[in-house]
Amino acid sequence: MSGHSKWSTIKHKKGAADAKRAKIFTKLIKEITVSAQMGGLDADSNPRLRSAIQNAKGMNMPKDTIDRAINKANRDEASWQETTFEGYLPHGIAIFVECLTDNNNRTVSNVRAIFTKRSGSLGTNGSLAFLFERKGVIIVPQGDTDPDEFELELIDVGVEDIELNEGTFMVTTPLEEFHNAQKKLQEMGLEIESAELQRIPHETKELTLEESLQILKIIEAFEDDDDVQNVYHNLEITDEALNAMG
Repeated sequence: MSGHSKWSTIKHKKGAADAKRAKIFTKLIKEITVSAQMGGLDADSNPRLRSAIQNAKGMNMPKDTIDRAINKANRDEASWQETTFEGYLPHGIAIFVECLTDNNNRTVSNVRAIFTKRSGSLGTNGSLAFLFERKGVIIVPQGDTDPDEFELELIDVGVEDIELNEGTFMVTTPLEEFHNAQKKLQEMGLEIESAELQRIPHETKELTLEESLQILKIIEAFEDDDDVQNVYHNLEITDEALNAMG
């Protein structure tokens, strides 16, 4: 879990400050709009929309931008499709790419091109499913919350893991307890910065620094594609690699 945890935390914090902010906003707006289209405009009765709004707020997206994204659901005539890709990158690193697209042919072409140009191999759907498990990942600022009390409060909702890193709790839950954990945190009066269903690798693989940086650049190439919403992998992210990333 440690490699996954570091990547989730640094990605969340880094995204709020770096030059990719606009692209992150674009992906969040798309998720809000599509969530509203699929489940309705009321966040109270639409868990996916509620999580999308929380994530947008965690990235400091203005309220009027969020509201426009929700209202766009009534006007957006695009036919959105969720699609996934699985494969291997160099050095045996498994990767799982989630996309949200209005043109599947374009998305398939772009994703396949990244695999091909970066010496990866695209597999068939389901071929790597056994390497990952869907879990909830919730990020909460610590504030003045006592870590021991925080853990005790969450025992009843089946939380699997709680990590405290640089003033931020990262809570990992089973898929079926994801929304219960969010509800409990809200009842505790805590602000949720992000809440996502992620694909967590059962085991991670550690590479040399040079190899790790090569993989991270490929991951960024996927993330830079407008149709790609999330990228998951089983690379063990070391402190050395994080520092080298800047």
